[in-house]
Amino acid sequence: MKYISHLIPDEEMKGFIEKYNAGVESIDFSISDNLDHLSKSIKRYSEKMKYMGTDQLILHGPFLDVNPCAYDSLVREATMTRFFQCYEAGLELGAKKIVFHSGMNPYVYYKESWAEHVALFWQEFMEDRREIEVVLENVFDNDWELLLDVYRQVDQPNFELCLDIGHAHCYSSVEVLEWAKKLAPYVTHVHVHDNSGNRDAHVGLGKGNLPWQEVLAYLPENEARTWTVECMRAEDVAACLSKL
Repeated sequence: MKYISHLIPDEEMKGFIEKYNAGVESIDFSISDNLDHLSKSIKRYSEKMKYMGTDQLILHGPFLDVNPCAYDSLVREATMTRFFQCYEAGLELGAKKIVFHSGMNPYVYYKESWAEHVALFWQEFMEDRREIEVVLENVFDNDWELLLDVYRQVDQPNFELCLDIGHAHCYSSVEVLEWAKKLAPYVTHVHVHDNSGNRDAHVGLGKGNLPWQEVLAYLPENEARTWTVECMRAEDVAACLSKL
């Protein structure tokens, strides 16, 4: 199924949902102010979903000032708390999946032991949480192997990977085609947008130089896989949905 990141106004979302029978990937519960007033935020977003005309929902988890790789115990605790709050929102709203960033930054962390440390966080987080699928997304990750290492070490049936093809294209020295080919068996969610390889532009497919047709050929439709168009302008959302 196709989803649209809620980066455009509600009215435009409603139109795309009606035309393409798409779901929503919400960023509301990645925002700390909304998590601070969780009950009100859940109620407000439930009303938005009714207006937009869908009950198909994926959440994007918190990513600012939090990090599952944190070595500082207080930062780790804050990260766990915010992620728990997002998960609670997902349960209340009937979310199918929650997307969390990997937290990898090659300018900060050494590759050695990174996957083991992150896997410990997710093993703790996933304990007794079986209702919602959690998918780990690449952002500044330079290669796909560390992400796969985390996946294998967590080893939970509802812990999978999200491949952001735009991030892989502009942040990694490894070709995005290799990302797609190597991770395809483990990827159950795909973030779709384009760029020219020099910055994370989040434009429509065909507006950059990402070889999107070849990349998506490695990620065909199956029972588990979903796609989210992650663009900030309606014309770019339309470009992606029409090509998908």
